[in-house]
Amino acid sequence: MLVRLAALLADGDWHTGPQLAHELGVSRARISQQIQALRKVGLDVFAVNGRGYRLPEPLALLDAEAIYQQLAAEHAAMLNGLDVLPEVDSSNAWLLREQITGTHACFTEYQSAGRGRKRRPWASPFAANLYFSVAHAITTPRAPLGALSLAVGTALVERLQTLGATHIGLKWPNDIFAQGAKLAGILIEHRGEAGGQARVVVGVGLNVSMASAQASTVGQPWTRLSDCMSELPRRNILAGQMLDAVLGALRLFQSSGFQPFRRRWLHLDLTRDQAVSIDDGQYKRRGIARGIGDDGALRVEFEHGMESVYAGDVSLRVDV
Repeated sequence: MLVRLAALLADGDWHTGPQLAHELGVSRARISQQIQALRKVGLDVFAVNGRGYRLPEPLALLDAEAIYQQLAAEHAAMLNGLDVLPEVDSSNAWLLREQITGTHACFTEYQSAGRGRKRRPWASPFAANLYFSVAHAITTPRAPLGALSLAVGTALVERLQTLGATHIGLKWPNDIFAQGAKLAGILIEHRGEAGGQARVVVGVGLNVSMASAQASTVGQPWTRLSDCMSELPRRNILAGQMLDAVLGALRLFQSSGFQPFRRRWLHLDLTRDQAVSIDDGQYKRRGIARGIGDDGALRVEFEHGMESVYAGDVSLRVDV
C-alpha cells in the first residue's frame, strides 16, 4: 500500500484523507498510519487540516518498462528480468538471497538496510536517489574481479558526463566523487560457481536529489546529482541509462577483461599524484597515489618504494 499511496500523492497536489481512503479502499485511520510510514522512509509529506496531504514537489516513481526503453538492444537482450521493488533491505542482498539465474536487475524505491563496503550503512530515503543491483555470471574471468568495480565506475561516470554532469571523477576503488564529496558508491559481491564461472552482484547507490534532512546519518561529505547538472533527466531515463552503462561494462569486462577500462579510468582518477592514507585495519601508512596497475590495484609510492594496494584489504583517505 505504501507505493500505491505514494503514487496517488506523486502529482504534488493536495489530496484529502477521505479521497485517499476511497481510492485505496481503506479507513481514514489507515491512511494516517501510512502517511506516518511514508515519513519514516524519508518522504516529506505535508498535512494541513481541511486540505489534506501533499508532497513538496511531484514525485516520479520507477517503472520497469520505462527503464527498459533506455537500454541498447544488445544490453536489453542480456537481461532475464528486471524488478522494481517498493522496499527491500538491500537490493544486493535481495538478489543474493533469491539466487536468480541469468542476468537480472533489481531497482528499489527504499532500502531499509542499504550498505556499502565493509557493511557501512548507505542512506536510502524513499524515491530520492537510485538504488539498484545487477546479478550476472562471468565465465572464466579475464581479469581479477576486484577490478570490476573500477570498470563499472568508469562506465557510470562516462555516462553521467554524457547526460550533462560536470566536475565528477573516480576515487579508488569504488566511489564516484564530485567537487570533493561522495556522489555514488559501487558494491561488488561475488561467489565462485562450477565450470570456472563467477556469480557477481553489482550494486549501485547514486545520490540524485536527497535533501540534507534525509542524510542525517551520513558520516562523510556527500553531494547529489542535482548539484552537478543544470537539469536532471527524468528519473526513469536516468535509471535506464545507469543500468545500460552497468550492463555494457559487464559485457565488455566479460569479453576483454579490465584492459579496455584502464586508460579511461586513469583519465577520471581523482587521487593520482596526491598524498593518501592507507589503512589496512592494522596499520596506517601515508604515500603518494600513482595511478593503477593492469590488475586494477592502486599503485602507491611509500618511503621504501612503490607498492600495489588491493581493494579488499584497505580503506583509502585522500589527505587534505
